[in-house]
Amino acid sequence: MSSLLVFPGQGAQQPGMLHRLPAPTLIEASDVLGEDVLRLDAADALKSTRAVQLCLLIAGVAAARQLAMAPDYVAGLSIGAYPAAVVAGALSFSDALQLVSLRGELMQQAYPQGYGMTAIIGLDLATVEALLAQVHSTDSPVYLANINADNQVVIAGSDEAMNAVAGLAKARRGACTCVIKRLAVSVPSHCPLLEAPAKALAQAFARVTLNTPVLGYLSGSRARPVVKPDALRDDLAFNMCRVVDWRGTVQSAYERGVRLQIELPPGAVLTGLARRVFEQGTVMAFDGARLDTLQALLREEGSHQL
Repeated sequence: MSSLLVFPGQGAQQPGMLHRLPAPTLIEASDVLGEDVLRLDAADALKSTRAVQLCLLIAGVAAARQLAMAPDYVAGLSIGAYPAAVVAGALSFSDALQLVSLRGELMQQAYPQGYGMTAIIGLDLATVEALLAQVHSTDSPVYLANINADNQVVIAGSDEAMNAVAGLAKARRGACTCVIKRLAVSVPSHCPLLEAPAKALAQAFARVTLNTPVLGYLSGSRARPVVKPDALRDDLAFNMCRVVDWRGTVQSAYERGVRLQIELPPGAVLTGLARRVFEQGTVMAFDGARLDTLQALLREEGSHQL
């Protein structure tokens, strides 16, 4: 049996999230960025895409260091792929901080307002794709962004287009249990609208050294392991404009023998999604759990020191 650490994406952020973490990683991040990162997790600061993404990177790396136990696999949803790559030994924390800072700026500059992401819970993928086809146009763009579970998907696009899809979803017969939730994400991630920023980020990635992961790195876009540094570079740079197949990623981990999943901070959204896949095993979130309990679970799965 194997273990998996997962790292959440944008939307999981919480005010004060960095203030609960050990100082060494925060000091290191502040030195690299040339700013006090403890200012990034204020409620007003988290209105910035750059601040949110940096907070999620720092929180994931800091918590993984606290665990001090290496899992068999890591995976991250969207920006969560960056702390996953750091923990896997493929990307240095310093380079990740610089790249994520740029990533957030590029995404925010591309779509400063009028766009975002919306979760649709209660309709299957085929139904949502049919609704997207009815609404999408050049002037009213909207795309599939995340496949989180069999009946939970996320769409991305203009506010107008997302509202139109939401209206159609609510009007469908039998959709009385359909839930529409606007996410705390101010840009249309994981769709073609972000191809230009992704290409700009890829240019920055070309100047960064990536290593072969020492742990199994599961791509949240491809739902399979990525081993070669060039493929990993492509996966990280372009994941902002590719559909996230989180359902497939968790299923892939389970099929590879993973029976322990631990979600790194903040929150427990990915924990809830994994319970739908894990017929056997243990699924837990770092937040709210005892550190020694999590370490003992990792040790039982044959993990070693990080």
